[in-house]
Amino acid sequence: MTLQSKPAWAGDDLLSHCVNLLIGTKPIYALMKQQARQVLIKTAEKNGVPWRKRYEELEASGIQQQIDRVTNAAVCYPDYYQVPFHAYEQGNLCWQAAFEAEPATHAMALRVWKDEPLTWQAAQERLRSSFHQVLAQYITDPVQDILDIGCSVGISTLALHRFYQSRQEAPVRTIGLDLSPYMLTVAQHRDTQQEIAQWIHANAEATDLPDRAFDLITLQFVTHELPGYATTAIFQEAFRLLRAGGHLAIVDNNPQSPVIQNLPPVLFTLMKSTEPWSDDYYTFNLEATMQTIGFQQIITVPSDPRHRTIVGRKP
Repeated sequence: MTLQSKPAWAGDDLLSHCVNLLIGTKPIYALMKQQARQVLIKTAEKNGVPWRKRYEELEASGIQQQIDRVTNAAVCYPDYYQVPFHAYEQGNLCWQAAFEAEPATHAMALRVWKDEPLTWQAAQERLRSSFHQVLAQYITDPVQDILDIGCSVGISTLALHRFYQSRQEAPVRTIGLDLSPYMLTVAQHRDTQQEIAQWIHANAEATDLPDRAFDLITLQFVTHELPGYATTAIFQEAFRLLRAGGHLAIVDNNPQSPVIQNLPPVLFTLMKSTEPWSDDYYTFNLEATMQTIGFQQIITVPSDPRHRTIVGRKP
């Protein structure tokens, strides 16, 4: 089968419009949203991920009382963020999303290699390593200061920090930034050894961090959750924050992946029902936008069967 630049179920194609019509029908949408959630939970628990147990542990931990420690009262939530995501009516702005983010991430990793007999730990390690190895290949300068934008509950942040810290003797300073104080509260709770310098609650489009403060900025599985105008603004902010010679690195769904393009109708319909900005993402040219902003030496690598890694350098 010939691959296209994007899946037929996204963008302006007839199939995409039909799927969107289904999603726009409230009773059908409610059913699809619930089914999408059940697919993740089933994938997780049949592979040993303690989904419900982890939720119950976090709920009983009392960390809800810590949210004020990470909340930035000056943050204004953009409209695109205040829509249902991932089968949660409040999107990422609720405890349920934050308490389930870790097991959901493990389920996502398992689905990348669904035909291989991997443990969830091995799948998660392979997912992170596939990204890190691309960084190691294309970023040859020392990396000392890192910003992980859209860090969620900190799985990506801790893995990235440990990867770079293991490669050099000099200390690595890593910051995790997210728009959800609920996610950040869980991230701080998970960071038991206080390896991460800061967990920051801020808009990625306007972080209020100083110019030229970082060697590496990452967006890991974030851009598919953004409309194009927000992605552009975040890229501009990343350009400001990077030092000369610093890099922006993105890992996310690959529009040209055979797996993504050939998803069964049930799965791509369920996926679109929980990802409101899918059409924007699959029709948005990330590389061209980075180039327009000023990034150079942009490379795109299919880093696993479902995802691509994009790396660009600030001159």
